[in-house]
Amino acid sequence: MRLTVRNKLAFCFGAFGKDIVYMLVNSYLLYYYNVVMGMSAAFIGTVLMGARIFDALNDPFMGVLVAKTSTRWGRFRPWIFSGTVLNAVTIYALFAVPRGMADSPMRVWMAVFYIAWGVTYTMMDIPFWSMIPAITDPGKDREQLSSFARSASGVGDAVPTVLTMVVVPVLSGTTALTGYWIGFKYWALIIAVVFVISEVVFCLNVPERKATKMESVKISQMFKSLVRNDQAMTIVVAVILVYMALNIVGNLILYFFQFDLKNTDVYSIFTAGCFAVQVLCMMFVPAIRKKVEKLRLFSAGVVIQIAGFAILLLLAFSGIYKNAWYLLLIPGMIVYAGYGVLNVMLTIFLSDSVDYGQAKNGTREESVIFSMQTFTVKLASGLAAFVSGVGIDMIGLKTSAAVQSASALNGLRLLVTVPSAILLVVAFFVFKKFYKLDDAMMAEVQAKIDHGSEASNED
Repeated sequence: MRLTVRNKLAFCFGAFGKDIVYMLVNSYLLYYYNVVMGMSAAFIGTVLMGARIFDALNDPFMGVLVAKTSTRWGRFRPWIFSGTVLNAVTIYALFAVPRGMADSPMRVWMAVFYIAWGVTYTMMDIPFWSMIPAITDPGKDREQLSSFARSASGVGDAVPTVLTMVVVPVLSGTTALTGYWIGFKYWALIIAVVFVISEVVFCLNVPERKATKMESVKISQMFKSLVRNDQAMTIVVAVILVYMALNIVGNLILYFFQFDLKNTDVYSIFTAGCFAVQVLCMMFVPAIRKKVEKLRLFSAGVVIQIAGFAILLLLAFSGIYKNAWYLLLIPGMIVYAGYGVLNVMLTIFLSDSVDYGQAKNGTREESVIFSMQTFTVKLASGLAAFVSGVGIDMIGLKTSAAVQSASALNGLRLLVTVPSAILLVVAFFVFKKFYKLDDAMMAEVQAKIDHGSEASNED
């Protein structure tokens, strides 16, 4: 079926709404419960890790349910609509802890609603992206829709990241942390309402074609495919390391602005600059790729990020940024520029591993390999939350204290930079040792695939 402009815009609006919800939780839940509500960071990190791992394991089961669904409203839209409504309720509950609730019941509240949030988000997320190959044919229309939707989701990522620390104090009516619980509650409500509106527009304006048989991916298939495809395994390890590195920074950088710089007013400017550079780098990677071999481009992305962390660490311990906060934009933009490069390159590598698997094993397992990517990204997010939460408690950061100890601040500076840099160094050496699909190797892989296709046609 051919999609109209209205169909594509509705799809993009749905992608936007979906990601504003995801990024609010991913970027601010640790901060909200730890800094605003006073809960143990280690406990929060442990819950986030456990729930994200459970959520990652839940993805294939959701795929099975979607594959078996057949209703008068279609296969995907019933799940998208119901998952959206339920998820909107849970995200509001997550950021609307009753005032005065004791620590123990608050822990139960957070754990229950975070797990519920993850399950309901999966309910709408899996069928949402599964609609692309189901409603488009291979070629220009599909690629255009994919590109537009991913760009819209990127804007959705940026909105809560950039605006939250601007909007929350306004909605709270105070700049005191003790009053932020009000602002977060109403900000979560606003985002939940926008989310529901975006997905209702999506469901009403994005048609489904007549249902055809849809393959579902089982966890056993995912791991079996990795064992058979050593290059896909290498990329999965790299994805975990790279995404863990960035998520640790994403969880902790606000702590740096809050307790070290003591200025969250400029945090939004900082994040806006970082996101802008990341998007620009992602846009220019295809042009650079024409002149630079892909393994060198990957290595460059890793080196750029490590350099950014090194500069941030030097600035942090020099103290020069205290009177010139904008200097932090330099390492921040460098880190996100490197991530922009790596994000594109890892997607390319994953696609190449599918071709490699076909040439090596005689089977093409696109859905299985890309489902594994979703699994590993969520796993990386959970592990990063655990490292961040435990790290905050280990360095002795007192979120209720007006002044932090020198050891706690030094620990925060190290925590924001060193673990991520180490993970990237490991990713670099993993690729250097195990990844072999350079341009020359891929030419051989493609020739083998073409030869197999010709032989099959002759038969």
